[in-house]
Amino acid sequence: MARLHPLLALALGLATAGVASAGTPSSPGCKGTLYLSFDTGNMRDAELIADTLARHGVKATFFLAQEKTTRGDSALDASWAPYWRARVAEGHAFGSHTWRHGSFRADSGKLVRYRLQDGSSETLDAAAVCAELQRPDTRFQELTGRRLDPLWRAPGGRTTPNTLAAAQACGYRHVGWATAGFLGDELPSETHPNPMLLQRALERLRDGDIVMAHLGIWSRKDPFAPMFEPLIAGLKAKGFCFATRRGQT
Repeated sequence: MARLHPLLALALGLATAGVASAGTPSSPGCKGTLYLSFDTGNMRDAELIADTLARHGVKATFFLAQEKTTRGDSALDASWAPYWRARVAEGHAFGSHTWRHGSFRADSGKLVRYRLQDGSSETLDAAAVCAELQRPDTRFQELTGRRLDPLWRAPGGRTTPNTLAAAQACGYRHVGWATAGFLGDELPSETHPNPMLLQRALERLRDGDIVMAHLGIWSRKDPFAPMFEPLIAGLKAKGFCFATRRGQT
């Protein structure tokens, strides 16, 4: 752990040293571009993360599902409309994370088995897969007046050939994440404390990596969200810029 403290101190110091622009893949002066992305989760840290991104001028890509939140509602209820409208105004990108946040388990012929959070399963055809992706899109437009970008992310990153083909046919491109981009915010904080996760990200992230975290996670006792301040500052100090996945292949 001896190497941790200088990294953390440097990143924290840079957090207050000024805000650079969000950057794009072609921005002059960038030594590399990273793509921050957030899945809805329980939304506990949604405001803190939004504030941190705004303070640093960083744009991210949000993947939305109708997940239960710590407020007792769900992430795409009308009560969250002000939050999502504010993120639209800030210029972030948005994709579908399915409506029910189920897991695409396996293909069977032209069908796919979809396991729901209550443990039950359904068998979906291509039209039903599209409906599962389109429902957050429709709801987001109702809340914000804007459609989602033609992007989606499978819960847990788990896809099948049938699922990917159905999604592509109805206009959604899948966005996963880099191995180094898995920040670990859903891992137990007792065995993966925040300073460890911060150091690992600062050391391992490389140009072009898609970074994945959540706007809140039920399974973690010590939220990772406060680490985005030193993480973004530290990555900027290394010459990284940030962009969304809108328009990327």
